[in-house]
Amino acid sequence: MTAIKVSSFGARATVLLLAGTMLSGVPMAASAQTAPAPATPPAAAPVRPEAAPVAPPVTRTIKTLRVEGSQRIEPDTVLSYTKLRVGTSFSNETLDQAIKDLYASDLFADVSISGAESGDIVLRIRENPVINRVLYEGNKRLKEDKLRKEVKLAPRQIFTRTAVRQDVGRIVELYRRQGRFAAVVEPKMVALDQNRVDVVFEITEGPKSKVRQINILGNEVFSDGKLRGEMATKQARLTTLLSSNTSYDQDRMAYDQQKMRQFYLTNGYADFRVTSAVAELTPDKKDFIITYVVEEGPRYKFGDVTVDSDIRDFDNKRLAATLPMKKGDFYNAKQVEDSVDNLSESTGLFGYAFTEVNPEFNRDKDTLTMGINFHIAAAQRSYVERIEINGNTQTQDKVIRREIRLSEGDAFNSFQLKRSQDRINSLGFFQEKFEIKKTQGSAPDRVVLEANVEEKSTGELSLSAGYSSLEKFIIQASVRQRNFRGKGQELRASVNYSSYSKSIEVGFTEPYLFDKNIAIGGDIFRRDYNAFNYIGDDRQTTYTQVSTGFQIRAGLPLTEYWSLSGRYGLSYDEVGLDKGTYFTAGVCDPLRAGRYLCDAIGNRATSSVGFSLINDSLNSRLRPSAGKRLVLSADFAGLGGDVKYVRTRFEGAKYWGLGSGFILSANAEGGYIKSLEGSRGAGIDKVRITDRFYLGEPDFRGFDIRGVGPRVQRIGYTTDDAGNQVLVSDRTQFVDDALGGRAYYLGRIEMEIPLGAGAREMGLRPSIYIQAGALFGITRPLPTATFPTRVDPVTGRTTVLPLETQVFDGNGHPLFVVPSTDADHAGLATTCQVGYSATLGGTDCAGTSVNTAYTSTTAPFFERFGGDSAKPRLSVGAGVNWNSPFGPLRIDVAYALLKNPSDDTKLITFNVGTQF
Repeated sequence: MTAIKVSSFGARATVLLLAGTMLSGVPMAASAQTAPAPATPPAAAPVRPEAAPVAPPVTRTIKTLRVEGSQRIEPDTVLSYTKLRVGTSFSNETLDQAIKDLYASDLFADVSISGAESGDIVLRIRENPVINRVLYEGNKRLKEDKLRKEVKLAPRQIFTRTAVRQDVGRIVELYRRQGRFAAVVEPKMVALDQNRVDVVFEITEGPKSKVRQINILGNEVFSDGKLRGEMATKQARLTTLLSSNTSYDQDRMAYDQQKMRQFYLTNGYADFRVTSAVAELTPDKKDFIITYVVEEGPRYKFGDVTVDSDIRDFDNKRLAATLPMKKGDFYNAKQVEDSVDNLSESTGLFGYAFTEVNPEFNRDKDTLTMGINFHIAAAQRSYVERIEINGNTQTQDKVIRREIRLSEGDAFNSFQLKRSQDRINSLGFFQEKFEIKKTQGSAPDRVVLEANVEEKSTGELSLSAGYSSLEKFIIQASVRQRNFRGKGQELRASVNYSSYSKSIEVGFTEPYLFDKNIAIGGDIFRRDYNAFNYIGDDRQTTYTQVSTGFQIRAGLPLTEYWSLSGRYGLSYDEVGLDKGTYFTAGVCDPLRAGRYLCDAIGNRATSSVGFSLINDSLNSRLRPSAGKRLVLSADFAGLGGDVKYVRTRFEGAKYWGLGSGFILSANAEGGYIKSLEGSRGAGIDKVRITDRFYLGEPDFRGFDIRGVGPRVQRIGYTTDDAGNQVLVSDRTQFVDDALGGRAYYLGRIEMEIPLGAGAREMGLRPSIYIQAGALFGITRPLPTATFPTRVDPVTGRTTVLPLETQVFDGNGHPLFVVPSTDADHAGLATTCQVGYSATLGGTDCAGTSVNTAYTSTTAPFFERFGGDSAKPRLSVGAGVNWNSPFGPLRIDVAYALLKNPSDDTKLITFNVGTQF
């Protein structure tokens, strides 16, 4: 490498490309001259002369020794790298070795020696420059911080060509790990004053080398497409555009061979092997072509499957009967692996922690059968010697230990060990896939349990804005600590604001009161909720409900899986309607609001006590994949307050892990509320509208919010082309009010579908589902109004006429209109039926005019009650959860297959910026 020296006043942009031959480190071979051979050989071989005696090497003595050209390095330091000393003898070989030693130090760019004839030795050196900066240009796919971790060159180090060459190789290797095999790295050097340089790595990243084609040779039973489907590596196609597995990866290629072998072994081909695996890079370095050569071999069936146990506690025949494989079934290596795990776990249930289960294969190539004997080696019962907890810096030991179902000195039990792992995972304080490891203790019958946890953040501070199809624009602020002070306590506070709901809530939960297995907690809240309906695309507020109150809770376990919790709550509800819209003369007007809404308004206090009986065997409360959860709840309102009812609910969920990331779940819930109050009038349900159940989005996908169940629809009249009066058919013009119900049920079967590694890293979790449910059981409300009708004597058609109603003043006095015959007050409103009063509402009526009633006209409408049916509604759909950078996102596309004519359906729903 050479450099152009730049003065302190010159530009520092002078750059010289490192010579390829110099970076390669290949020395130039010296050429030797050889005398030409004679044209004709001599007649006789000449007599070889006697060898001359070899002169001994000339040795001389170093008289003086000095160093020239040193700048940063002291002359004594330069001499310390050689064996040259004043007064010592030297030869040409000694000087050559000194030059080699100085070059080997990597401190010098040039070394020469003079003065050998006189003994006055002068070492002339030119020091290697010092690195001022290491710069990178052209790197977009790899950030500088990642490159700096691999590159060894650094500022203030000595520059050497060898170090540059090594760093170029490291950078190229980094890009190859990303699948960019066309990446080119050109090192350049900018010379500075004071023998300093800037090293610049100019990087041409090139495209990502994709896998263009995967060829499989030798397969006859399974197609190429079937085998490619088992591989992690995918061919670059339009359908795999978003996949991260289309780039070439040598480690992934080895994994694919193992996946192919595993696939064949699970299908009975025990002799399968991959004889060759070759990845060829195309000349343009853009794509790879991978070729596998396989030998499938014959297909085997299971022969005799037996269990041979050296432990007397086990019945070999009974253990063999529990195995999934039977004689005559096709051989499946996965079943063999699962059987080993199941037998090991079975022995662990009896306290044998370190049992060895060895499958012994008996292959018969003539009958193509594979006999297997599972040999359980002798072992001693194990006891827990101690439990070690490592890695917890914030969480206290007792928070983890109280979830472990084994204690020091207990007999080992693999079931209790698995249960302990599930309970610790359910805390949500540690990274997923936590496992308790068991190691040999101080004696063969002793086991040490190691809980190596890796804590994750349990505090959440959220300031977010989002958009929801339910709430429109949402602003949310919340703070939550699920592991407060490292004691497992939960402290939370939240504020939510949207166009139709506002709330503030503070809560605290102590899971172990006084270190006893008793949980206690409480909440204080204020919630301002606006019920609504749709008229066209406009969302209209119907009634407002402001709830202020608190709730305290307590719970304790009954058994390992059963627990009981109790609660008491007190709240004060203020239910009202917009007086300017729905009131007339200070009174709720049924013609405007509907009789059912007028019956709902009022202020009342609710004092309730309740309990929940819970059975929970989920392997995780955050993202379960196995187990079940059942909850039976009941609440009684009437310990004081204005409301009396009994409300019961049931919830159940079951999860199955189907393998390969598929999770099947079944959920069911239902509820019923019974009022303990007397009749509130004809056509008025005993259960108030604010205490009823509601069903729809987001729980029942495929239906709008409160879209299922009893409702009243107010439908206006219009005129058709023939001039006949008909009902409006456009549903968006209906006034649609959901009334809720006293009973409901809802069930859902859902399958979570796994995606590739890239999608999992993005937090995508798609699923498909089917749901069925219904909401029903209220008293049919009385009609709001009865409109007069007129029958056409010619056509016989009935026409519904507008309704004229008396108008009252603010004090409830009927209003009248002065007739036009009154010269002074014609057309004015008065409370005088005869005459006129200067004061509205006054009794000093003067005059003799007979006034007519002041009335308002209400356009006719038809009020339809429907949806109160226990017949199931059914919907199917698909959805995806995404932990997006701007908040959690849930999108669902669901279609209602079965519905009631009164139900409100919705095809697409989404929520952004709120929890789902």
